[in-house]
Amino acid sequence: MRKLIASVFVSLDGFIVGPNEDISWVTNNFNDEMGKYAGDLMNSMDYILLGRVTYQIMINAWPNWTEETAPGAERMNNVPKIIFSRTLDKVEWGKYNNARLVNDNVAEEITKIKQQPGKDMVIYGSANLVQGLTRMGLIDEYQLLLHPIILGSGKPLFNGLTKSVTLKLLRSDTFKNGVVVLYYQPERK
Repeated sequence: MRKLIASVFVSLDGFIVGPNEDISWVTNNFNDEMGKYAGDLMNSMDYILLGRVTYQIMINAWPNWTEETAPGAERMNNVPKIIFSRTLDKVEWGKYNNARLVNDNVAEEITKIKQQPGKDMVIYGSANLVQGLTRMGLIDEYQLLLHPIILGSGKPLFNGLTKSVTLKLLRSDTFKNGVVVLYYQPERK
């Protein structure tokens, strides 16, 4: 059975983007170890899941990039994507024609895909989607790339949850740039 993995860059104070949607604290700190992590994760999946906001950021960049301009672009562009949004009417991914929109029945859609044979599904960023799927108990693993920075404000990763979620640390990796990747699995009740 496929796993649903949430892979998210996060500051020490729990934000995924800083004020004004700033992610320079990630891009300015990106190194070869993070590139290897990203490549390994891409090779372990055959679906990318995105919320509306992350989709709208990524659609303006990735379909225009090549392996020469952005390592991993070929895989990122060719993997099928599911975009979760209540407000979009249609989605695309440039010339690749491999993005589809899900407006409702999110739990049913995720459960159906999980039961199919294949590689894992990965959510990149997409705080609102991660929050909703956390509430539904559908995320199987959180891979949090904890950056050595305190932003003070921004968009929190876990906002609006009304029940606690106990996580089991599976492992951690520390990179030379100070980023710690924490691999967590929710404890099922």
